[in-house]
Amino acid sequence: MRLPPSCKPKEEPVRTIQAGAYSERFIALCRDGLRGREIRIDGLTGSTNDVLVRLETLDGSTQVKRLTPNETAFIITGAQSWLDVARAYFLLGVDHILSGYDHLLFVFSLVLLIGNFWMLAKTITAFTIAHSITLAGASLGYFSLPHQPVEACIALSIAFVASELARQRPGERRFSETNPWVVAFSFGLLHGFGFAGALKETGLPQTDVPLALLTFNLGVEAGQILFVALVLAVLQAARALIPFPAAKARWISAYAIGSVAMVWLFERVAAF
Repeated sequence: MRLPPSCKPKEEPVRTIQAGAYSERFIALCRDGLRGREIRIDGLTGSTNDVLVRLETLDGSTQVKRLTPNETAFIITGAQSWLDVARAYFLLGVDHILSGYDHLLFVFSLVLLIGNFWMLAKTITAFTIAHSITLAGASLGYFSLPHQPVEACIALSIAFVASELARQRPGERRFSETNPWVVAFSFGLLHGFGFAGALKETGLPQTDVPLALLTFNLGVEAGQILFVALVLAVLQAARALIPFPAAKARWISAYAIGSVAMVWLFERVAAF
């Protein structure tokens, strides 16, 4: 990160890598202030990475900006308008769900498990409500769970839905098929802790906590709806173009999803 020349680091940066994301935190003293000055991320152009910058000043104001390979710098304005906060946290929510392959794989498993569109809508809604509850509660500090066990249990939730998919039989209706919204709600509470982890890393603006929480969650939901719509379109096209037995395709998908989930589970348990 390139700061204005008047800024000097107060201490060495604290660098961490968690869930595949590199994080760097530091304190800098800027004798002439930062308002109206530019902050730039070197080496971002030409890469495939995004950078989330969170700037907190001594007066308590916070500015959050998402930088991309096409936008590698921003001008510090001090306190952000409500529209700036909403935009930043909405895009953060979209980015988090679309880069959260474990969350997407869980949703993909539900889409394959449920054949009825309205039941799928009901199930996705239950998943949304559940992870919204724990996302808000964990972000505000009302309750929490350790990060690593949560990530391991998220992998286990994917394996469970994959096993239910593999056990589907014509004429038989398992509990996960008759009441999939119960399964989605139960595991959604767990997935909410995973969403909250990303939000905790970023932090919430002290003056706009409800707005930041709302727009982050709306961003997660927008990304989730986009993903479900894309999956349904691809599945519809595949059924029309590829003459492949549905039962066999479901069986192959179930074992592929379950295998990926178990690899994640072992990796995450080993990281305890």
